[in-house]
Amino acid sequence: MKQDDRILCVDDDPNILQAYERALRRQFHIEPALGGEEALTAIREQGPYAVIVADMRMPGMTGVELLAKVREIAPDTVRMMLTGNADQQTALEAVNEGRIFRFMNKPCPPEEFAKALQAGIDQYHLLIAEHELLAKTLSGSVKVLTDVLSLISPSAFGRASRVRRLVRLMITELSINETWQIEIAAMLSQVGCVAVPEETLDKIRRDEEVSRSELEAYEAYPRIGAELISNIPRLEPVAEMIRYQEKRYDGQGFPNDNKRGADLPTGARILKLALDFDTLHSAGLDDDMALAEINDRAGWYDPAMVNALRQALRITEAHVVRRLKVSELIDGMVLADDVKSINGTLLCARGQEVTSSMRARLKTYVANVGLKDLAKVFVPLDLAEEMFPQHNASSE
Repeated sequence: MKQDDRILCVDDDPNILQAYERALRRQFHIEPALGGEEALTAIREQGPYAVIVADMRMPGMTGVELLAKVREIAPDTVRMMLTGNADQQTALEAVNEGRIFRFMNKPCPPEEFAKALQAGIDQYHLLIAEHELLAKTLSGSVKVLTDVLSLISPSAFGRASRVRRLVRLMITELSINETWQIEIAAMLSQVGCVAVPEETLDKIRRDEEVSRSELEAYEAYPRIGAELISNIPRLEPVAEMIRYQEKRYDGQGFPNDNKRGADLPTGARILKLALDFDTLHSAGLDDDMALAEINDRAGWYDPAMVNALRQALRITEAHVVRRLKVSELIDGMVLADDVKSINGTLLCARGQEVTSSMRARLKTYVANVGLKDLAKVFVPLDLAEEMFPQHNASSE
């Protein structure tokens, strides 16, 4: 017998449990549990078990109740039940619901019990083999898609790699279960870009003007990626994350439907933030300044995700972006964007610190030429309202 083929027998009568061990110990590795609570403890602390056999009528927790809980905490463990004649209807209902692999009448002859246990072990081996096959198929499919992406669009592949690192940081802060799905979604987030010309992707990422047809091609990339991935077994939730990865928390963005807020997949909300942060970072902003832009985009992101990203990046002071007149600029502020004259001449570059000489120069241009737009500067979030109460944080 294999060590992995352990069987957990559950009954409230210790004599019955001892009888099971004596009769079947040469054929099977049987461990006893006196009642439902003891069985659950054994599964959590000593599992997994190949098979669990439970008596139907036990004080405190019936066999069906126990096996329903086992189904949640150890879904691969094959569940079987022993029942008296009076319990057959209940057992049949449990079997029909798909919760229990087999039930046996009490008293059950040793040879019949042994056959049932062997059938349970065989079923367990089949389930494990299917899981292993599916896992290999899954990992192979993901590798093929990422390899294709790296060949067709190296820039998209590089972006997916960067986004995956960000996503890992965020999900660690959020303590999310089933993180493998979100990580795979990050790895495959750019797969749909294989249908978008590289020149269009470069324009979008540099925030350059694009044609209507180029914009439509770009807005279709999450849908294309989702459709490709949805054909892979077990990746349907991943496909849904990717489908909504460009959707804002307030419902704006694409796809154009009614989903918003908590109705959006958690993975999609994480991806939206990670993708936009990467775009800002790639445009030359450091972590603090990129997060300041994020903070200033009211309604775009799930606040819990933004907080997780801030904690992951170890940023203690949050900033926002304010659009100010030259007369409102204060020495020591940092420009959040280039300042250009009305005819497009670059006057001050993004990231420069405001000085008295800069303000004097800009005032001259305002008086004689004019500025293309208001100056964008970074302001500490906790001081924004105090310093500029007339400005709205949702200026984006």
